[in-house]
Amino acid sequence: MTNRKVRVRFAPSPTGALHIGGVRTALYNYLFARRHKGDFILRIEDTDSNRFVPGAEEYIIDTFKWLGLEFDEGVGVGGDYGPYRQSERCNIYKKYVQDLLDNEKAYIAFDTPEELDAKRTEIPNFQYDASTRMGMRNSLTLPEKEVRALIIAGNQYVVRFKVEPDKMVTVNDIIRGEVTVNSTVLDDKVLYKSADKLPTYHLANIVDDHLMEITHVIRGEEWLPSAPLHVLLYQAFGWEKEMPEFAHLPLLLKPEGNGKLSKRDGDRLGFPVFPLPWEDPKTGEKSLGYRGYGYLPEAV
Repeated sequence: MTNRKVRVRFAPSPTGALHIGGVRTALYNYLFARRHKGDFILRIEDTDSNRFVPGAEEYIIDTFKWLGLEFDEGVGVGGDYGPYRQSERCNIYKKYVQDLLDNEKAYIAFDTPEELDAKRTEIPNFQYDASTRMGMRNSLTLPEKEVRALIIAGNQYVVRFKVEPDKMVTVNDIIRGEVTVNSTVLDDKVLYKSADKLPTYHLANIVDDHLMEITHVIRGEEWLPSAPLHVLLYQAFGWEKEMPEFAHLPLLLKPEGNGKLSKRDGDRLGFPVFPLPWEDPKTGEKSLGYRGYGYLPEAV
């Protein structure tokens, strides 16, 4: 257990109605913070503009007001570590992208979607990593002068994390214990896209958790496969000593036990999976939610 003041965050993306599984994760964070007299923070991770759904952020905030889960910091509350919307932190991320490039922990890649598709056709189970990166169009294979010229000319590019091969990476998980993988199974994840001038989830998540002094990351087990990459990013930035402790929670499953509970499962079996009423702005599909069915917040 850390000697620092406990700080946890719930960090949803505004891509639709908040699932009851997300509420459960938030509840674990809330209770953990209260148990240890720490801070419970709401951060909105809205860097994926293609998946943004109007009204989703308001729905998230209204859900927690109804449930009575109060945040100590974050969107709608404020605090000393803001802004708490990732879309408002873009200039912060650029600095850390450049730090990785300057320290040769990342590189610029110009491969087009068509070129990547061709590689996937040519090489079964193609992965952009140490075994393939030197055959691609990136700043590791192109002369520096050509890289600068491509950027000046407005060519779109991404920044990829340079994963060193054959390195054992250990995630110390509060629930699962030590989880160790060989870095060879990890690809060189995209951290930044010039097309929209935004970071991807992985970079923004790590930078924000560090700058907001998050001590414990309590999230669903669907993020466990990403944890080794996150450990490597902490190491690349030199933040190992401040790395939060991880706890990956079991998911809410279908009644049959074969996969994550979805809205479709709730509709099929006659129970809600959203806390509040929700109308999908794209499809017009409506859901009553637990409140619409008459549930009290304490029951949820």
